[in-house]
Amino acid sequence: MEMKQKHEACDVKVSGTLYKIGMFAAMNHVTVKTLRFYEEQGLLMPVYINQENGYRYYQLSQMAVIHQITALKMAGFTLEEIARIHSGTDEEAVLLKKKAELLAKISELTRQIAMVDGYLSKKKTRLSAPVLIKTIPKTTVAFLQTRLESYDCLFDRMPEMGALMERAGCECALPEYCFTNYLEPGYKDGDILVELCESVVAAKEETGDLQFKTLPEIQAACVFHKGSYGTFSESYETVLRYIEENGYEIAGEIRESYIDGIWNKDDESEWLSEIQVPVRRKTPSALP
Repeated sequence: MEMKQKHEACDVKVSGTLYKIGMFAAMNHVTVKTLRFYEEQGLLMPVYINQENGYRYYQLSQMAVIHQITALKMAGFTLEEIARIHSGTDEEAVLLKKKAELLAKISELTRQIAMVDGYLSKKKTRLSAPVLIKTIPKTTVAFLQTRLESYDCLFDRMPEMGALMERAGCECALPEYCFTNYLEPGYKDGDILVELCESVVAAKEETGDLQFKTLPEIQAACVFHKGSYGTFSESYETVLRYIEENGYEIAGEIRESYIDGIWNKDDESEWLSEIQVPVRRKTPSALP
């Protein structure tokens, strides 16, 4: 690296008190090796070098440079970045860029902490995985909109939908994606409006109450639920708390995706579902 400062030769008079490198290092709580390295990098040059014995000397005014280098290193700057500042690069621009990088790191660390918390909470709940923010791709679905007397009636309507899909000549997409959309806000004891959805390869002609539509790609906070549907509230609490605490807001209809259930698992403890809550980042004005 090109030297950024020049030191004085032995025949040049330097005003002010000079301090040998050892004393100057001790005064600044750094090692002699560090000062020599800074000299090599062009960050801090001695004001005077005795050409006969190679002794290096510094002045008190150079302590400010040491303090700046130390502070910038503690803030995460590399020596190359510090050298650019010393060479005349717009200091404010470099500092703003570093601030943005540090904020991005904080955001990533916060996300990682939330995932660790998710794993810890798994030991206290029926979750089989922590909350994850993921992209659910665009999909074409066959759907049946219906009202249920209770949540227990949900799978009583599935055979009806399956028969209509067969009549329409539907081919289920792979991997299979079967889910329920809850179309009205809040919890209801009865008269629950839902959409039963099954991902298909292509839309067909409407058959009876069976219709088709294409759902756009969404970003969703997702959590797996292992066990009976009667304990869904625990998983909902976890995913909704995650959304609230991580700067998201709900941005669409909540889906319950059914992976394993009564149709292929006799033991309730082996039923596997995924709660998918469409989300978006809160705008700054919406943040508390």
